[in-house]
Amino acid sequence: MSYGPNENQNYYPPPPPPTPMNGKSIAGFVLGVLSIIVPYIGFLLGIVAVILSALSLKEIRIRYEQGRGLAIAGLVCGIVGTLLYAILILFFIIFIYAASSYPY
Repeated sequence: MSYGPNENQNYYPPPPPPTPMNGKSIAGFVLGVLSIIVPYIGFLLGIVAVILSALSLKEIRIRYEQGRGLAIAGLVCGIVGTLLYAILILFFIIFIYAASSYPY
């Protein structure tokens, strides 16, 4: 039994193209991490990170894109950063109020 040059080759279909990464999930993750690290504007960065991460989770679910883990991490870091700086701002306001009402 003799085979021709192309008779013994198995042809497989090409692999499907990779699904794209959601850009908002990357931005939400970066801003979420920065909201914990950067002082003074971490509160605002955390709010933006939460919004972007929530939007990206919705888009990932609809479009079947990648980046779900980054979106969840950005959401968690954004919430932690926002709460951290909200508590610090609250303590600062209480400290200023207590210091100004202290009789000398």
